[in-house]
Amino acid sequence: MTKIKFCGLSRPCDIEAANGLMPEYIGFVFAPASKRYVTPERAKELKALLSSQISAVGVFVNERPERIAGIAEMGILELIQLHGAEDEAYIRRLRTLTDLPVIRAFSIAGERDVEAANESSADYVLLDAGKGGTGTRFDWSLLPGMRRPCFLAGGLDTDNAAEAVRRFHPYALDISSGIETDGVKDPGKMAAFAAAVRKAEGSGTG
Repeated sequence: MTKIKFCGLSRPCDIEAANGLMPEYIGFVFAPASKRYVTPERAKELKALLSSQISAVGVFVNERPERIAGIAEMGILELIQLHGAEDEAYIRRLRTLTDLPVIRAFSIAGERDVEAANESSADYVLLDAGKGGTGTRFDWSLLPGMRRPCFLAGGLDTDNAAEAVRRFHPYALDISSGIETDGVKDPGKMAAFAAAVRKAEGSGTG
């Protein structure tokens, strides 16, 4: 079953909407350059409102491993997502500081990027277009080259969610801008996306 991750949640009403839809994951963005940025203190407040059945992912971009570990120690995250230029040495360093599972994001422009994702030592890999959160879709014809389960991101919306599930059966679909209206999370779009994913799973087509 393809899991769902709503990324870039930043308001109590976002958490309320998520709790009603029960995605497997939600994401807090700790990259200051992002319009979806939240401080660790804000994330802690939001985490207190989140259903205990939903895992919180911390999204970081080229952050110092020590700072990531410090936020992890606050007890607000179940997973860490790396969305910058972090390499294998970085992941090894991070693992000495925290036991949380690591998701490594890859910007997919060609077969070489897919192979890099296949070979990553991260617990999970995420395939995206560009720097993420842009609503841009990469060339899905590259996906058959994946030999491991992956989070699929980039340009997802209610209209193409079913196609992604039926064609590729990814481990999870990760969506942010596709469930927003005027730059903020839209509960209606969140509900429609979750329904589309679950309907596609229930159809049993592949």
